[in-house]
Amino acid sequence: MSRIWAGVDIGKTHHHCVALDADGGKLLSRRVANDEAELRQLLADVLALNDDPTWAVDVPDSTAALLIAVLFSHDQNVVYLTGSAVNRASAGYRGQGKTDARDALVIADQARMRRDLSPLRPGDETPPS
Repeated sequence: MSRIWAGVDIGKTHHHCVALDADGGKLLSRRVANDEAELRQLLADVLALNDDPTWAVDVPDSTAALLIAVLFSHDQNVVYLTGSAVNRASAGYRGQGKTDARDALVIADQARMRRDLSPLRPGDETPPS
């Protein structure tokens, strides 16, 4: 089974998740409320696509805390891509303007291609932005 990468653009009240396959094909794109039940459903939907996804977030602290807690409670692999890295990488993707869906796509695709992203683990200090 191929691996997948789920990039999440973190927002205060809603997040946007895009899941990509090994070739960069989009498997899922969805906006979800920052709500435990919705985040658990997102996790279930991504796990239905692949039982060992890599999750990538652009914010490792407060606004992402609930999502990260849900992922950690299910032993998920989570990596961190700084917001500035997302902004720089966005220039290399087609399309105009900044949207949550586009940012989530960039986050997922960067996690798919890069091997230098910092993993997040329970109890870690917040990484520098």
